[in-house]
Amino acid sequence: MTGRRCCDRRAEGTRIVQRRAVRAVAAASALLLAAGCSSDGGGPAGGAAKPSAAPTSAASSPAQSPAEAAPPAKGTVTVVRTVAEGLNSPWGLAPLPEGGLLVASRDEGTITRVDAATGKKTLLGEVPGVSAAGEGGLLGLALSPDYAADHMVYAYFTSVSDNRVVRMLYDARRPAGEQLGAPDTVFRGIPKGMIHNGGRIAFGPDRMLYAGTGETGDGGLAQNKESLGGKILRLTPEGEPAPGNPFPDSPVYSYGHRNVQGLAWDSKQRLFAAEFGQKTWDELNAITPGGDYGWPEAEGRSDDPAYRNPLAQWSTDQASPSGIAYAKGSIWMAGLRGKRLWRVPLKGTQASADPQAFLEGEYGRLRTVVAAGGDRLWVTTSNTDGRGAPKGGDDRILELRVS
Repeated sequence: MTGRRCCDRRAEGTRIVQRRAVRAVAAASALLLAAGCSSDGGGPAGGAAKPSAAPTSAASSPAQSPAEAAPPAKGTVTVVRTVAEGLNSPWGLAPLPEGGLLVASRDEGTITRVDAATGKKTLLGEVPGVSAAGEGGLLGLALSPDYAADHMVYAYFTSVSDNRVVRMLYDARRPAGEQLGAPDTVFRGIPKGMIHNGGRIAFGPDRMLYAGTGETGDGGLAQNKESLGGKILRLTPEGEPAPGNPFPDSPVYSYGHRNVQGLAWDSKQRLFAAEFGQKTWDELNAITPGGDYGWPEAEGRSDDPAYRNPLAQWSTDQASPSGIAYAKGSIWMAGLRGKRLWRVPLKGTQASADPQAFLEGEYGRLRTVVAAGGDRLWVTTSNTDGRGAPKGGDDRILELRVS
């Protein structure tokens, strides 16, 4: 995909979203700004030999408060139970406030509700327009910040022409398989490829919609601020560039990313993101508005002050990270090729101790991590995505207790 075609798609997306009426947004949202692949395991970009270096941590560029206390250097993980089994290529996961979990099937293009108590699965429906190939398909899910009133579910997916974000009404009163309304396209024109489609979406503490995108294997897109590839985007719920973004009239929030699939905020509303490296280093980054995270000029830490350094990095065979979540003072990061869950204890925006690995090899590839409140996490496996070795019961959702 050429840079020109990506720019054309961005222009198309901008024209569409500019036609939507601009809703007034509270001025306080701008105050929150400062707070806040190795493919994913054995694909075309990951054929080179991998180093065996241990994961390392270092101070990141954003400042921290000296009064903040760090969590214990060592944590614990207990598998409480298997919530559900028999899922096909699960990717996005969204807990419902009324109870239950929505899970997206990347390859089937469907959304299913899982009863968190019994594991019973109810098909909501199929998302029209999903084109599943390579690393593309139905990816991230997020609930509207006004979900209690509007019951809107947001989804990021790969179409025949691009990656896009849509929203759909979820009506549980309708028959199974018919509970999703027609999709309303919120944002389109994000470059697509067989690899590096990004896909994680989440609403931040400022009620804005954040999306992690990939550079589709074309590293030059990551440094091109006119392209939507290799970025973290920040949008209003209607798909417009969010007020206070670092680049005027642009949805781009940060750039220089290879393939962002993890987004999470800590208790101080600071944003963190996980990113696939190519042949050497995967990254966990503390995100600042307008920050350049280096790809393709830098992979992992760099001596060039123009680039933001990661707060932790791993060799790609130890991580290949996808989803992340914040709980108990730490970032918890799922590893695909690494087949483990990483804990990164934080003090401010720095890692306060070396990363710690859990569940190594026990459940295979891990895709998504979602905070479940208090000391609990939901974690999905990813062994039926064409790169894993499925076992009986795969794929599944796990409930973990962490400290």
